[in-house]
Amino acid sequence: MRLRHSTIATAFDFVYLVLAGNLLLVAGGLPLVALALTTDTTRSWPLLALVAPLCAPALCGLFAVFASRSDVLSTFVRAWRASARRAIPLAAAAVGALVVLGVDARLAWGRPVGALAIPVLATLMVLVVAVSLHALAALAERPTARVRDVVRAGAYLAVRHWPLTLLSLAVLALLLTLFAARPAVALGLAGAPLLYVVWANSRFALRAALGPVNI
Repeated sequence: MRLRHSTIATAFDFVYLVLAGNLLLVAGGLPLVALALTTDTTRSWPLLALVAPLCAPALCGLFAVFASRSDVLSTFVRAWRASARRAIPLAAAAVGALVVLGVDARLAWGRPVGALAIPVLATLMVLVVAVSLHALAALAERPTARVRDVVRAGAYLAVRHWPLTLLSLAVLALLLTLFAARPAVALGLAGAPLLYVVWANSRFALRAALGPVNI
């Protein structure tokens, strides 16, 4: 059977989106990627926490590319520049909350209070990540929105659509696990497709706030 021209074009567009998306994601998160690959993360995590918020605009840029699916480079750069002012402080607050919650969980580990405190702290950490993903997906399309508005919408919709949120978190965990085991595969092939799933779930949940989009 002969493949239709539109089918071939769609396949090439997808491959280009994956490869370009991975490249732009690495470029936008280069400080974090470089530190993760060249240091012992169990010891350098404070430095990783400091540079991690700088990667948030790159994630917004990639989400914007997924939403537009056209002119990848200019869309990424435009979304990066437009969202950086709000995405970086948002990500810094989220990372700070995760560090505090993680330290508290570590201190509670092995103590009687840990049986009660650790599940609560773990749940709060999951919520912080979920709300941050939804908020960054919103900023990708509404970069001038107030941070508190996208956080509020993200918190409500992440909980309301909790099955999609759990799927996104599972996919994100898979990406991090793959990065730890096979960095080249995670950054060169799997990053953009897996993050597309995360974006699609978040964007579907946000449709009530942002309107419909072709996913």
